[in-house]
Amino acid sequence: MPRQVDHEERRRLIAGAVCRLADESGLEGVTLRDVAGRAGVSMGAVQRCFRTKEEMLLFTLGHIGELIAERVRARLVRSPAQSAASALGHAATEVALLREEHRAEARVWLAFVAQAAVSAPLAESLRTNYAALEAMFARLLAEAAADGPAGVPPAPRQQARTLLALADGLTTHVLIGHLTAHQAQEVLHGHLAGLWGHEGAGGAGGAGEDPPSGL
Repeated sequence: MPRQVDHEERRRLIAGAVCRLADESGLEGVTLRDVAGRAGVSMGAVQRCFRTKEEMLLFTLGHIGELIAERVRARLVRSPAQSAASALGHAATEVALLREEHRAEARVWLAFVAQAAVSAPLAESLRTNYAALEAMFARLLAEAAADGPAGVPPAPRQQARTLLALADGLTTHVLIGHLTAHQAQEVLHGHLAGLWGHEGAGGAGGAGEDPPSGL
């Protein structure tokens, strides 16, 4: 009997092909035919998974967002005893995609951001991703304020928006070469240190830690 195809597994396989093509030539170079060739499946298989290119891109964007969110969750689970401030630092570092091994993923993410400027469905998907990240940052900030030093600022939602915008902007600055990954990490650590009322790059929230290896 022929092996039954796992539909979701194939969709993820196709999403991976979209990412590799987008990394090489941007989303303009992504066609259903090229995706099929890169994924090693037929055009018909791609069309059975996705009715249109836009539907394929929407799934791929959600797939990338889930990969990032899963890494953030894994990073927090690895250190369950850490403070909320340290957890926030780890989460922001993962979201900023500063590690060398995440550079291709950062290029693909920004390709989708650019396309979302002219695609309402992609923009809506991005807003959903950003809202989830903002909520996570706000939760960690509120927890840090509850059991942290008096210097922790109020308004966790506003602080979360600022931190998310900073992390997102650092992704771009590193990709275009305005900042090195190490310099971007210092900017992020400095901002976190300021949240906890510390001077310089030392302090809570992961701000005093060495930048992750591979930067």
